[in-house]
Amino acid sequence: MSMTIHVDIVSAEAEIFSGTATMVFAPGEMGELGIAPRHTPLISRLKAGEVRLQHDNGTEDTFFVSGGILEIQPHVVTVLADTAVRAADLDEAQAIEAKKRAEDALSNQKGEFDLAGARAELAEAAARVETIRKMKNRA
Repeated sequence: MSMTIHVDIVSAEAEIFSGTATMVFAPGEMGELGIAPRHTPLISRLKAGEVRLQHDNGTEDTFFVSGGILEIQPHVVTVLADTAVRAADLDEAQAIEAKKRAEDALSNQKGEFDLAGARAELAEAAARVETIRKMKNRA
């Protein structure tokens, strides 16, 4: 049996996952983080993207997070996400439409416009589409 690390993925709405993994991959603000058991303690902000958990039986779970905080301890990883869903539950058509709306909003700026908010919406929508694409490529 290989070494494992306990993982909790929690969103503002609910606990999405609680269990063990042999490896965790998360979209840190400065790039993707690979986290193995006994990792050095670390706290990082998360950007929108894919969180992947590899299990000792060879399976993998994939989640989408819209951002949040990642806390790493030697035997526990905690993902505190603004929004988190199982990647399999993402709706591709809805994600593509959200991305298109955000792109349109950025290209048609009028009056009082929240540029930072529009860019954040575009980044999240693009990350959703990318997560779906990666899942399809792995299947």
